[in-house]
Amino acid sequence: MIVLVINCGSSSLKYDIIDMDTHETLADGLADRVAINQGAGAILKHRPTGKPDYTAEVPMPDHADAIKYVLEALTHPEHGVIDSLQQITAVGHRVVHGGENFTKSALMTTDVLDAIEDCIKFGPLHNPGNLQGIRACARSLPNVPQVAVFDTEFHQSMPQKAYLYGLPYEYYTDLGVRRYGFHGTSHRYVTLKATEWLEQEKGIPVEDQRVITCHLGNGCSMAAVKGGKCVDTSMGLTPLEGLLMGTRSGDLDPAILPFLQKELNLGSEDTDRVLNKNSGLLGISGVSSDMRDVKAAAFAEPPNPRAVAALEVFCYRITKYIGSYAAVLGGVDAVVFTAGIGENEPLVRSVTTEGLAFMGLEVDLDKNEHMEKGAEVTDISTDASPVAVLVIPTNEELMIATDTLEIVEGNGLG
Repeated sequence: MIVLVINCGSSSLKYDIIDMDTHETLADGLADRVAINQGAGAILKHRPTGKPDYTAEVPMPDHADAIKYVLEALTHPEHGVIDSLQQITAVGHRVVHGGENFTKSALMTTDVLDAIEDCIKFGPLHNPGNLQGIRACARSLPNVPQVAVFDTEFHQSMPQKAYLYGLPYEYYTDLGVRRYGFHGTSHRYVTLKATEWLEQEKGIPVEDQRVITCHLGNGCSMAAVKGGKCVDTSMGLTPLEGLLMGTRSGDLDPAILPFLQKELNLGSEDTDRVLNKNSGLLGISGVSSDMRDVKAAAFAEPPNPRAVAALEVFCYRITKYIGSYAAVLGGVDAVVFTAGIGENEPLVRSVTTEGLAFMGLEVDLDKNEHMEKGAEVTDISTDASPVAVLVIPTNEELMIATDTLEIVEGNGLG
């Protein structure tokens, strides 16, 4: 059983093709600069397992062209990984926003497509690209079932007290304004790994477990998970709320928006650009949106004070959310770090947890600095710490592929 996983953005298309019998990734890659300048300068980067990487500059005026080149690369005599497209059992698509319509992944139908389109108002930066990828795959692989896996679905177990905003109630009932949460596929994957580990290593039944998951990359979010189900999360109606991120502001006083609009004569699109593209680590540091660059500037000689401030704000927000989620959960059994920064940045893990000794949480600094690469779950807490601190590499693609295969087989299509 082979599943193709597609993560389609407005001008890019990431893909993985996975053998679900072995969970082996046969190839992954990226089609970049799709639909920019009529597709001129678009690049396909194809990474087949066990073979040399393949890169080609090919015209990709739209996502249908991108899909065409991806499928050609997957079946190419030299750098391909399958003999024919008939070997693809199903296609799983990452869809960023599913609103309240979806509490689990869904087989693609006309109704599902309409619901995804309706959610463009909540996810204008992401859902249009997701739809383009879905439609392009439907044209190129017309007989292959497709499944939508939603970033928002894991968080649909939140109680009303966690997802309602302090706005007129009609804004929720009539317009759907509420907390939805994102990175749900990642949070769900690492939650499954953490709950398995806590049951095996600590003897805590899943229904009693209290876990805080920290997805820290260019986009950052956290979730409070009780008994394996999300009860709160940091992102909101959109992926802008919550933690400081690479270019996103995260939490801020809402009155700042009309203040900036008045003082700087900003329109709504200008304001949106500032909050989503010019803020976060980039906005504070003035150096970069990449944590590696900010860290290097913060520890340069002399140190860049703005980079130091960006690093401090980034870590402080995480610590604050861990503390608040510990209160929501009534205690914590494990804090999980995942994604690019969470998995690879020991400094962030140590700084964000050093103020949590009052909870009994202690990180073993040697374990933190010298983690074994490739482990599914690594506990970096001290032996005396009652709270486990786990580093779990996320695997959203495998989660999407697993959902896709289950749904296809459940509908008798596998």
